[in-house]
Amino acid sequence: MKKLKIAYVGFGKSTNRYHIPYLLQRERFEIARVVTPTLMKNPQAQLALEAKGTVFSTGIEDIIDDETLDLVVVVTPAQTHFALAKQLLEAGKNVLLDKPAVATVAEMETLVQLASDQDLFFMPFQNRRFDSDFLTVKKVIERGYLGRLIDIQVHMDHFRPHAPQGSGAALDGAFYGHGVHLVDQMVALFGKPERVHYDIRRTRLLDSPVDDHFAVDLFYPNQFKASVHATELALVPYPKWLIQGTKGTFIKQDVDQQENDLKVGIMPGVSGFGQDSPQAYGQLTYLNQNGDRIEKTIPSERGDYGRVYDAIYETLVNGTEKVVSDAQMLQVIEILEGGFKNG
Repeated sequence: MKKLKIAYVGFGKSTNRYHIPYLLQRERFEIARVVTPTLMKNPQAQLALEAKGTVFSTGIEDIIDDETLDLVVVVTPAQTHFALAKQLLEAGKNVLLDKPAVATVAEMETLVQLASDQDLFFMPFQNRRFDSDFLTVKKVIERGYLGRLIDIQVHMDHFRPHAPQGSGAALDGAFYGHGVHLVDQMVALFGKPERVHYDIRRTRLLDSPVDDHFAVDLFYPNQFKASVHATELALVPYPKWLIQGTKGTFIKQDVDQQENDLKVGIMPGVSGFGQDSPQAYGQLTYLNQNGDRIEKTIPSERGDYGRVYDAIYETLVNGTEKVVSDAQMLQVIEILEGGFKNG
């Protein structure tokens, strides 16, 4: 079995929450290097990896000069993504780039072209394609319970009235930060919309430099609309998913349990990690072939953010298609950037 040698640029919360815990459960990967400007900032995590052979250092040149690496994962502040990914691709490295990948379509096109010219792997880390709620929604839609789809609403709501406001760049706001996940889920399910309507606002502080609230409508053929929403002022959140079709309705109240478990230190590999309780299952109401009204509880699919890495392994080792295509990553950034083109 071939092992992929992975290097990380960045060793903050996201690296230690959304990436490394999943890799540690997979035998096909080796964490060879970590580059971080602040060594021993997280001594327990650093020492645990060093005990397994991971080399820590402060210079990205250490990664660039290491010809044994199979993949470099960039998990740094969004403003640094484009320059770092460009530098790594120009140095001949395969790159997985944390979200939001870049700010503009032009930047994404540059990275996609660089990767293509050198036959390199390049992809954003769209881990929310492996949220349990998204996988459950996908299953419900594919099984045809709902008939022709009319409306989908998906929310990523929080109550964070005093969160930091950021620098003022669009990359620091909610639409790029949260919308990148929700827009990617819609693009994964339905492709590029015919048109998009934006409602992007600053609600916590009226003079805030960055957005913290959005309701963005993606319009598709056959009178179908997908709406992605997020707010930082939802003391009582909306349902995570509300889907209406010509034959049924599906409602899922709660978010993926992976997120909740990771935040309290429950990690992959622990029994019950990421599993919804039965009370959190989605509720389906539909008409069967006889026209009878059926109410059904739908058990949640098992979410697993590590499946991004499983898919990357298959692409790099066995040549399968990337789980997020070049066209999809460009479509997502086009929709995000479109929210700010008119100020």
